[in-house]
Amino acid sequence: MSETPSAIPNHVAIIPDGNRRWARGRGLEPWKGHEEGAKTMKELIKAARDLGVRELSLWGSSLENLKKRPLEESRELLRIYSEQFRELSESEELVKEQVRVRIIGRWREQFPASLTGLLTGIEEKTKEHSGHFLNFFLAYSGMDDMLQAFRSVAGSSLRAESISEVTVKGLLMSREVAPVDLLIRTGGDAHLSAGFLMWETADSQLVFSEKLFPDFGRDSLKEAVEEFSGRERRFGK
Repeated sequence: MSETPSAIPNHVAIIPDGNRRWARGRGLEPWKGHEEGAKTMKELIKAARDLGVRELSLWGSSLENLKKRPLEESRELLRIYSEQFRELSESEELVKEQVRVRIIGRWREQFPASLTGLLTGIEEKTKEHSGHFLNFFLAYSGMDDMLQAFRSVAGSSLRAESISEVTVKGLLMSREVAPVDLLIRTGGDAHLSAGFLMWETADSQLVFSEKLFPDFGRDSLKEAVEEFSGRERRFGK
C-alpha cells in the first residue's frame, strides 16, 4: 500500500518559526539556527514534491525581522540566503521538474544588489515553468501587501462598484499565488503573523506543530498532510 495520503493539498504554505530558539537551546549563535532551518527548507522542498504537492510557499523573513534583528544576525541571514539561492539556481531539479520559483516581498528594496541579482536570475530562469511552483516570501508582510493593494485602488480611477475580489487579488504582490489549502506553523505558537498571505489563507486548514523549524523534516510534513487528508473542508457551508 502506498504511503502517500489520498487527499493531497495543492498548495502548502509554511511559517517556519523556531530557528533562533533552536540555536539558543544549544548555546549557539542565532544564525546557526537559520543555517539549520535552511537545511530543513531544502528537505521540505523535495518532500513536498514527492508527496504530490504542486505549490509550496515558504516565509523566509518579514519586513519586521529585517528591521528589528541585530545587524550581525541580519548580515548572516543574507549570507545564508545567498548561499542557498545560489545552490537552488544551479539545481538541475528546477528544469527536470519544471519548477517555477517566485520571490515575493520587498526584497528588491531591502537586499544588496548581488543578492537581488541572484534572485532575479532564478525568477527569470524559471518563469516559463509550470510543473511545480515554489514561492519564497522575503522582506514580506501580509499587512503591507494589503495596504499597498488598497493604496493602488485609491490612486486609480476605478469606481467603487466595479471593485471585485479579482480586482484586489490582481493588485497583491501574491497575485499569482494559488489559494492555500494547508497552512503550517512550526515552533509551538498557535497564531498567525503579520497577516501572512491573509487573502490566500481565507479558507485554509491550519496545522500548528510543537516542533521548532529545524526539527520539522520530511516525516513531520507527511504527518501534517495526512492530518489535512482526514479533515472535511466545508468552505463556509
